Amino acid sequence: MTDGFQAALDRAAAETQAALAQAMSGLADVPIVHAMRYAVAGGKGLRGFLVLESAALHDVARASAVWPAAAIEAIHAYSLVHDDLPCMDDDDLRRGQPTVHRKWDDATAVLAGDALQTLAFEFCAREEVGSADVRIDLVQSLARAAGAEGMVLGQALDIAAETADRPLTLDEITTLQAGKTGALIGWAAEAGARLAAADTAPLRRYASALGLAFQIADDILDVEGEEEHVGKALRKDASAGKATFVSLMGIEGAKARAQTLVEEACDALAPYGDRAHNLRDAARFVIARRN
Repeated sequence: MTDGFQAALDRAAAETQAALAQAMSGLADVPIVHAMRYAVAGGKGLRGFLVLESAALHDVARASAVWPAAAIEAIHAYSLVHDDLPCMDDDDLRRGQPTVHRKWDDATAVLAGDALQTLAFEFCAREEVGSADVRIDLVQSLARAAGAEGMVLGQALDIAAETADRPLTLDEITTLQAGKTGALIGWAAEAGARLAAADTAPLRRYASALGLAFQIADDILDVEGEEEHVGKALRKDASAGKATFVSLMGIEGAKARAQTLVEEACDALAPYGDRAHNLRDAARFVIARRN
């Protein structure tokens, strides 16, 4: 990871946070809105970064791309708020802070998540994003990535695995994580091409490898990470007897597979040449991160 990548990641996070703050500035002074702002704060902003970097590859103005970037961060935040609830993963910490339902209550967390989800589609539909066709494509593709064909399906498979009579196989975990983690990362990486009405295939190949590498790195962090860096409870999967990439491949096998996926992600960016250096660094970052 280079200093240039870190600067680009920080810049993207700041711009995305500014767009989120602007959009929520006129909302009512009520607990749900406070919880929405709380939920989107912090984090790496990687998904918003992927939107902005993929847009830059296609010469899309940042003033247009920042709204889809804010959209994917809102969807990601909503998914975390709901995933942390007692009826799901039942977590007390997120990004080193109390989860939304712990700071407020379950109902506030549910409604704040709902509001963030719908806000994301409003962002994609803003006039400054692009033509009507572009905005419709962004809304439709985000709905698929976030819903029963993508993230929600992955979450449902994850919940079902907790009561299954056998651990998942490697292929089953790969399918599960392609939805739960990979679908939103995929949409973020492809968004720039969608904004330019260009071919999404190279970025789709990049995102497929990146998303899986990200989840393998998460499983490795769950074993080797430190809670003060990761910002959430660790080793819950092992204590629950759930199969993970690490439990099935071993720690060294998982690390080797993640490295191979990073190389595949970088190779997929060949059509963009040196312009894609930040996206290549992002692929390397996902397996080197500590949180």
